[in-house]
Amino acid sequence: MQKKALCKTCFITILMVSFFFTFFIEAQNLEEKCDLENVDKECERLSPSDCQALLNECLNFYQEKSEYYQKEVKETQEQRKTLQSEIRYLENKIKKLQNEISHNELVIKDLRLQIQDTEKSIDITSQKIEETKEKIARILRLIDEYDQKSIIEILLEEASLSDFFDELAALESLNYQHQQLLKNIKNLKTNLEQQKQSLLEDKEELERAVLVSSIKAKESQELKEEKDWLLKKTKGKEQKYKEYLKEVQEKAAEIRKRIFELAQVAETEAPSYEEAYELAKQIEGITGIRPALLLGLLEVESAIGKNVGQCNCEGKTYCRHPDVSWKEVMPKSHWDSFLQITKELGLDPNKTPVSCAVNGGKVQWGGAMGPAQFMPNTWLKLGYKKRVEKITGVKPANPWRIKDAFLAAALYLADFGADSQRLKDEIGAVTAYLCGTPYMTTTCKKAGGKWYRSAVLEKASKWQKWIDEGVFEK
Repeated sequence: MQKKALCKTCFITILMVSFFFTFFIEAQNLEEKCDLENVDKECERLSPSDCQALLNECLNFYQEKSEYYQKEVKETQEQRKTLQSEIRYLENKIKKLQNEISHNELVIKDLRLQIQDTEKSIDITSQKIEETKEKIARILRLIDEYDQKSIIEILLEEASLSDFFDELAALESLNYQHQQLLKNIKNLKTNLEQQKQSLLEDKEELERAVLVSSIKAKESQELKEEKDWLLKKTKGKEQKYKEYLKEVQEKAAEIRKRIFELAQVAETEAPSYEEAYELAKQIEGITGIRPALLLGLLEVESAIGKNVGQCNCEGKTYCRHPDVSWKEVMPKSHWDSFLQITKELGLDPNKTPVSCAVNGGKVQWGGAMGPAQFMPNTWLKLGYKKRVEKITGVKPANPWRIKDAFLAAALYLADFGADSQRLKDEIGAVTAYLCGTPYMTTTCKKAGGKWYRSAVLEKASKWQKWIDEGVFEK
């Protein structure tokens, strides 16, 4: 029975070792396979779809590594914070113990002085006791001498018998006084000795307290030094993981660029449905946004690039209101951003189309740019321009360029949680695309939020049906 149990344990151990060994080898193979130079070489001989599959596999690999290193960085940061907190506690404890030691040493010093003073008082008192004893002894001798005298001697020596008794009474009174003095002095000495003993006990107790505090302070100092060493080691570990994370994120960014470069669409012309789907599929690998949702949103926004604005569009065949300028339709707060964007792109701000709604010759709203209909401040000040540039490697990013617009729209949706691909999160993100908030507020309702959300989701459902049916499969 025991042999069977041992064999079973051995078998499980072998399986575990085999699993980890296989996992390690696969990770090493992926590391080598996803080296950027190797990826480029492989893609040269692969078809675009196979290259896409390889890039997605490598992107997933680097994203998993990135998540791992982010977790490690977070854990080491938490360890560092814990250690720093513990070190601060120990520093305060050491400081408190040192203060206690200093205070007790001062008290001990004062007690030593008190003990010395008490000892001096005891010495003086002892000397007084001896002197008083000698005086009493002399008095007693004199009294004894008087007691030994006969009546004849007393009469011969003293003028009268009354004088003799007066002297004897005086001696006895003096003796009594000295006896009382001796008793008081002895009581004083006893009190002084008790006081000295009490002071010695206090001193001894404080010396023990100082010793205990010193031991605790030493232990705390040693523990602090150990924590300092661990903190230094943790900081080094955290820095190393940050470096690994940065390296992996840079590789992931390069893979995303290569994924994006596979999208073969015109710079500004509206793509075909097939081209739009291929582009949306590649952007899914970068942002996690479901292609059907992105395409449904862009169809509502601009008919997937066919309608990028009906105002400020002189010379464009689709233009309905060429004479309505951007300043008439765009909130003044966006003017500086619009001028900056068009200047950097070398565009004429007075001939660059922007969205607008004109009813009965009166402008209702407008000012959004390109296929994804970004407002100038959103594009520039909220950082979508820079984020697109970082992913594509192409500067400056252009809100009227199809690839940049698709990517920026997907990033916006991902920022509001649609990358989870859960319907609830997608609904919130679509609402935010129009209203800036995932909640259907009163303001959002007035802006047409309910209609907009329903329209996008309806279009997304249509796109998803086409995708599921394999309409775009080559």
